[in-house]
Amino acid sequence: MSAQLKHIKSIAALTDEELLIQFKKDFDQQILAQLYLRYTDLIYGVCVKYLKNAETAKDAMMNIYQELLAKLQTHEVENFKNWLYVVAKNHCLMQLRKEKKMVTVEFTSTVMQSEDFTHLDSVLEKENDLKKLEFCIEHLPGEQKQSIQLFYLDNKCYNEIAEVTGYEWSKVRSLIQNGRRNLKLCMEKNG
Repeated sequence: MSAQLKHIKSIAALTDEELLIQFKKDFDQQILAQLYLRYTDLIYGVCVKYLKNAETAKDAMMNIYQELLAKLQTHEVENFKNWLYVVAKNHCLMQLRKEKKMVTVEFTSTVMQSEDFTHLDSVLEKENDLKKLEFCIEHLPGEQKQSIQLFYLDNKCYNEIAEVTGYEWSKVRSLIQNGRRNLKLCMEKNG
């Protein structure tokens, strides 16, 4: 039996935790590939569930693997399977969010501006609401303000916000929930 085959068999016998430790030590892609292959069915299932297309799901799986190469160098992972599920889900949600931004609208020449100016009232009302919202965001405590802006204005997911800010994932979630509540209270108070 070749040394290469023995090495692969010895890797396959390791637990997820042991493989993670070994990967962080050596950054050997064979180790990560072995770990990743254990959960390809899970990842594929998550991707198909969210993306609703087998080919798109396969592409996403390859992108997720590339994401793992970078993320595992900086993240402490206690339960790889659960963490991988969240990474895959967030990847798919971000992909869907990007696709949603690129909505195409068909223009027809029959669409014309209405002579009825009542629609201006709703435009002015929305503009007033946006000004109140900007005011309320500016008056949030620093960490909440930053997290709310990253989540809602920059369309970042919790994991990305945690990376940018250095906060724990649970703290990011808490900051966004509390920020939302404080925004609602501020909007009600000012409006």
